[in-house]
Amino acid sequence: MKLSYAFRRTTFYPYHATGINRMFGLPSGKTENEFLSAIKDLGFTGIELGIDIFDVNKNLSNQAKELKQKLQKIGLECVAFRAGGGLSHPKNGNEMQEKLLTCIDLAGIVEAEVVNTALVTPFTDPDGYGISTGERISQGSSVLASDFEFNETANKLQQAADHAKKTGVNISVEVHQHSIVDNSWSALHMVNLVNRENFGINPDLGNIYWNYDEPEETCEEAIVELAPKSLYWHCKNLKRVHIPELEKSIFLQAPLPDGDIDYRFAINAMKDANYSGYMAIEGSWGGDQWYHDEKSLNYAKSIWEKFE
Repeated sequence: MKLSYAFRRTTFYPYHATGINRMFGLPSGKTENEFLSAIKDLGFTGIELGIDIFDVNKNLSNQAKELKQKLQKIGLECVAFRAGGGLSHPKNGNEMQEKLLTCIDLAGIVEAEVVNTALVTPFTDPDGYGISTGERISQGSSVLASDFEFNETANKLQQAADHAKKTGVNISVEVHQHSIVDNSWSALHMVNLVNRENFGINPDLGNIYWNYDEPEETCEEAIVELAPKSLYWHCKNLKRVHIPELEKSIFLQAPLPDGDIDYRFAINAMKDANYSGYMAIEGSWGGDQWYHDEKSLNYAKSIWEKFE
């Protein structure tokens, strides 16, 4: 099995950052090479990166070529390139489409296998209920979406998939909270609407689990349904604390073997579906991520090795 690292914390002494760079950027200066080398030493051969690591005021193609060379020297590959954003919202749908197409071009340069995108849209009521995980309502969800939104999104994804085919890149839509694709039904519906061989799903079970205060489907049900249509796979685990009086659940991240989601079951489902893409360990958000993420990596390896 191919295992990659979707890191979610870039703190690496002495580098530390805030905001979006804390999760998705890369450390600056010589610490960048040390950070990437640490990922390689942990046992990963590939990583997921996004446009966040580039200076958008400079030539993106040149930066992508430099990145590819840098990773080759360390012995890593960028196996997935991260896009993101809803495509049907009148406020920013066209902008997110341009971002997706740009990410496809950059993925072609670094020879990434897949561009992963989550179709999260701006909140209808940014100060209202349903903007956090674990609530009874999820703004932007498939439950609230219209046929127009599904069809408009599918049309733009068809255009993106046709563009990606020219450079041999696949597109995966991540099952994600506050998104038109947030459960197995909506994901399969989108696959049928798009109807492209290089388009599929990223069945992120963590996002299904924490979308509402009470999950609308089990992770076992979801992975069995989605495995045959999956092209990329984010894996994180969570522990749920339900507070029924508040119609709210709080979720704590845990290494893959230690949370509520049964990844032994999930891996078996993906194996039975002949999944051949990357299993991307979504990294720890806090604490000693190297300790937690090595534990997740070794757990995943121990299960996959039984199939070899």
